[in-house]
Amino acid sequence: MITKFYSNTRLKLFAFCALSAIVIFIYASYTDYYFTQFDNFYEYENETLKYILQWTSPKTMPFVYMDVGRAGFKSRNCTYTNCVVTPNRSLLGDLRKFDVIMFHGPELHRAPRSKDWPKNRAPHQKYVFASVESSHYYPVCSPNLDNFFNWTWTFRLDSDARWGYMLIKDSKNTVIGPNKIMHWMKLEDMDPVSEEFKVQLRSKFKAAVWFVSNCNDKSGRKAYADKLQIQLQAKYNLTLDVFGKCGTMKCGGWNSQESCDKLIKENYYFYLAFENSLSEDYVTEKLLRALQFDSVPIVLGFANYTRFMPDGIYLDANVLSPEELAAKMNSLILNPEEYANFFRWKNHYSYHSREETPEDNDYCNFCALLNDEEKMKKQTVIHNFHEWWDNPVHCKKKAGK
Repeated sequence: MITKFYSNTRLKLFAFCALSAIVIFIYASYTDYYFTQFDNFYEYENETLKYILQWTSPKTMPFVYMDVGRAGFKSRNCTYTNCVVTPNRSLLGDLRKFDVIMFHGPELHRAPRSKDWPKNRAPHQKYVFASVESSHYYPVCSPNLDNFFNWTWTFRLDSDARWGYMLIKDSKNTVIGPNKIMHWMKLEDMDPVSEEFKVQLRSKFKAAVWFVSNCNDKSGRKAYADKLQIQLQAKYNLTLDVFGKCGTMKCGGWNSQESCDKLIKENYYFYLAFENSLSEDYVTEKLLRALQFDSVPIVLGFANYTRFMPDGIYLDANVLSPEELAAKMNSLILNPEEYANFFRWKNHYSYHSREETPEDNDYCNFCALLNDEEKMKKQTVIHNFHEWWDNPVHCKKKAGK
């Protein structure tokens, strides 16, 4: 009887200890998670925090690289790190307490103005439309989102917050663009390139290169490139080398990105910076890559390219037929001095990734925007959002008109 009593007691004691250990483990894990995600909230209780709620999926661009809590801003060494990112709608107990509620554009394309959206909003809140994707692929084509958003965060140069691929600096290392209005030097007023650089350019021996992995496009770039390839080969015995899933070429070396960039710089006269869709200001890393690795860009897109480059440093497939473009490319290859003039800009401007410094980083700049008290207090609303975002032609095609 006594033995049974002690046995039961030991079992109860063991069960109690095990249960306690589990509770402590769960609590410790939760505490560790909480403090990891929100970066020791209480340590900064005297700091004014800016809360950002990701209303749509946090796994989409640009949301996924914002990280959770303050981590994304701290890891980038942003000037402001007091912005707290979360997909948790219940974090503050009241949706009206969030400073910003963000919506991912492509998801709204599928379900505009869902019943699940917030019902009440505070006057100080900013509802933000965010998209790195082209409006050609994700048009709204409806007034349902008019008078709903306060800010936009997109590739458009007139967005409240910008998301893009490049920065342009002048010879004093001052950021000057891209912008809707640029004050470029005229090509003839730019200094000529050095003899040493001309020698580097003369070592090129291949006509053109295209890196492309999305073989289904809305811009017509694949069809244009195919025609260009035929013209180059048939008339001038020149080739267009295609790398990626849509071509047969591959870069060697253990670091394919680095080896590809080396090929561009050393081998190719021209680089096809063809966008997969047609939207205002939609210019991706393709153009930056050409400019950084000394290959004349050939552009195809719906952007006003003078917002990104001076006239005379690129060829425009939007205005040249494949036959005309092939002829121009051949002419420049045969005239090294004329080809070298396309690089005069390098004496006066430089092109950079927007991720090079915290001051230029788009995520850092978004948190900085939330710390601009004047802009936060200013009440704005985008009345005709669909007119701003959509190209009417794309909406007509979507409707089958």
